[in-house]
Amino acid sequence: MTAAASIVEQPAVRFTGVVVALLAVAIFINYIDRGNLATAAPLIQRELKLSPFEVGVLISGFFWIYVPGQLVAAWLVTRINAYRTLAIGLALWSVATMFTGLTTGFTALLALRLLLGLGESAGFPASSKLLAQHLPLNRLGTANAMISSGIMLGPAAGTFFGGLIMAHAGWRALFVLFGGASLLWLVPWLYTTRALSAATADEVRVAVGPSLGQMLARPELWAASVGHFASNYPFYLVLSWLPLYLVKAHGYSLTAMAELGGFVYVLSAAVALSAGALADRWMARGASSNRVRKTLMGAASVAAIVCMLMCALGSPQIAIAGLVLSSLSNGLGSFNLYAIGQTLAGPAAAGKWIGVQNCLGNVSGIVAPLITGAIIGATGEFQLAFLVAAFVAAVGLVCWMVVIRRVEPIDWSGEAAAA
Repeated sequence: MTAAASIVEQPAVRFTGVVVALLAVAIFINYIDRGNLATAAPLIQRELKLSPFEVGVLISGFFWIYVPGQLVAAWLVTRINAYRTLAIGLALWSVATMFTGLTTGFTALLALRLLLGLGESAGFPASSKLLAQHLPLNRLGTANAMISSGIMLGPAAGTFFGGLIMAHAGWRALFVLFGGASLLWLVPWLYTTRALSAATADEVRVAVGPSLGQMLARPELWAASVGHFASNYPFYLVLSWLPLYLVKAHGYSLTAMAELGGFVYVLSAAVALSAGALADRWMARGASSNRVRKTLMGAASVAAIVCMLMCALGSPQIAIAGLVLSSLSNGLGSFNLYAIGQTLAGPAAAGKWIGVQNCLGNVSGIVAPLITGAIIGATGEFQLAFLVAAFVAAVGLVCWMVVIRRVEPIDWSGEAAAA
């Protein structure tokens, strides 16, 4: 039996659905806390007398540390295990959220946004390591879909409940309450995973997987990273510009905008959960991981291209239909891009692989809003911005379907022998 196989089999008996559910809640909290600033920005800007540029710096500053922080988190996963890495990360971002409600100036806010990004960078390297370490390939669909649903539901819940809190208690209460509630997650996590974490500690030191150099030499890693970037680009465009697009370009009221935006996010989560279960059943009936992952990821990429073209070239009704269609792209792509990375890397390497993939993939969180803003500023319209997003999604389609020849575990022992 190989070292990688032993990692999967030994602790699998105790890795229950409760742990997967707690991972999903952690990512849900992750996306609520990162979006709090955008929700409260109008009140913060007025009270602290911040310029629009300073607000933009605060929102984008999260990604300055979140992107490279993926590599730090991946390193920690191999040193202290994924359970402890995620607990440390969540504690950091919860404290940063709480103290944001106590700040009185731009510099302190920016420092806390950087701390938030550092803490939240632990989310996907740690969760991907744990799923690849404990679950067989034909169970990765549902587990990743549960986690990815937090990506969609977090912004919706944060906006809705954050608005209610601010209406009654102000923006400072929003951060203090959400940060404190986030810390409560540590109680069930530490209790549930204490034995698993202890059992995994020695295994982490024995089997650290391939080196970073070996991984960077694989074209599949670069293709998955570019594909991740391309899949995220339309999502971040919609995430950052959807409210303004609906209000300015189509005359939606704030209430109607919130209803449509919330519907898109909730529908995306429903698609992810349904498709994740479908993928697992398909593989349980004998379909290969290559066939399942490429079919669903290809469909997600094509849906993203069509959605962006509908928004760019269609009538207002077609453009709104395109935005609703984006839920199909978001739902299918959100969990499969992680499942593909976990499958290629295998149990021993998934943490580091997803660290690199998520690092490069989330550069789109910096680039997409900036390029979109520049285009709108230059043209006064959204059409070209959506066309650029369609082109980027097409590049992703090529990466997932062509450059990655087969979605199957890489034989790292052969790589080590060759080295």
